[in-house]
Amino acid sequence: MNTHTSNSEKALLTEALFSNRIQHVPRSFIREILKVAVGKDMISFAGGLPNPQLFPVAELQESCNRVMLHTGQDALQYSNSEGYLPLREYIAQRYWQQQKIRINPVNILITSGSQQGLDLLGKVFINPGDRVVIEEPGYLGAIQAMSIFEPQFIPIPLEADGMYPEALNEACSRHSPKLMYVVPDFQNPSGQSYSDSTRKRIAGIVDQYNLLLVEDNPYSDIRFAGQRKKSFYEWLPEKTLLLGTFSKTAVPGFRLGWIVAPDAIMEKLIVAKQAADLHTNTFTQQVLFDFLTHNDLEKHIARIAHTYGAQCQAMTTAIEDHFPAEVTFSRPEGGMFLWAQLPPEWSSKKLFDRAIEQKVAFVPGAPFYVNKFNDSTLRLNFSCTHPDTIRKGIQVLGELLTLQRN
Repeated sequence: MNTHTSNSEKALLTEALFSNRIQHVPRSFIREILKVAVGKDMISFAGGLPNPQLFPVAELQESCNRVMLHTGQDALQYSNSEGYLPLREYIAQRYWQQQKIRINPVNILITSGSQQGLDLLGKVFINPGDRVVIEEPGYLGAIQAMSIFEPQFIPIPLEADGMYPEALNEACSRHSPKLMYVVPDFQNPSGQSYSDSTRKRIAGIVDQYNLLLVEDNPYSDIRFAGQRKKSFYEWLPEKTLLLGTFSKTAVPGFRLGWIVAPDAIMEKLIVAKQAADLHTNTFTQQVLFDFLTHNDLEKHIARIAHTYGAQCQAMTTAIEDHFPAEVTFSRPEGGMFLWAQLPPEWSSKKLFDRAIEQKVAFVPGAPFYVNKFNDSTLRLNFSCTHPDTIRKGIQVLGELLTLQRN
């Protein structure tokens, strides 16, 4: 009797144990690209990382010291699932100060980044086959997080001022979706923002259906041009779930975000949160709150916006100077990303392969689409690269695009 099992046979046996839901969820495309886009001589427009030069390291060190000195035992202990109440009160107060939106702190759940917020929403709402409306192109993190729960995505094309309302209305009428996920300010990957008029039209459509709108706003504070737009919450307070994060404005490594939800939904979210990890890191919540109360967050955000604005301007000017005229691109008023559209017959994947050889990286656009393959778009990140380096990298891409055209 042969008792030896080969590695390939072991792999097949293990494969049979995996759940159906994990089988069809790919690894993060961007995370895989970042493995390639490493090295001191690589110019990377691929990541979506905040600029580490702007992290308030000294201030956070002081906050760590104060928390350990004054509330160390409490900060190191288990805590409630909802999150540190003073931090939730701070978030509620800031909604009022910035947007004149009244939020009760009991309707705020602290999460391990807004990515966990997406996971909790999936657990609470999505059954296999349920319809979920997303933007096209859409945020990869949301696509990956919700794909675990096996929904049927209904992508709605983005225009310059947001999701196409007529297409949304038709989709809602035909498919009866449960959830709709949008990033209305400086959308990832496109950099586009919804106009107030489009937001109002979309809110009117959502209000007609048994549909919840998930408004994810990780970039809304990082505005370097234009005026702040209204939240969908102002039109649909009972049907809008807000996702927020401190990752883009304070410190990404703490992984602190939040969900705003009505009472009945919050009850279910807390159950899902308890099942996931009991509660978000207590120590980092208290350190962040200490930082927020001892420092001027608005001044810090203004510094971020000023820096990103200069980097974005460097990129758009370089594109105008070096990209072929056939290439169009978004002109974001904030955030971290810019989106380029090549002629349909051009390939961003081929451009990527050639660019990597020239030590320049970006993200081809195809993974941001769920029901079709689009090889003529690409995402460029500007938040982590010096303007001089941006100009150098864009010149390389421009030369490769010119070769592709010819």
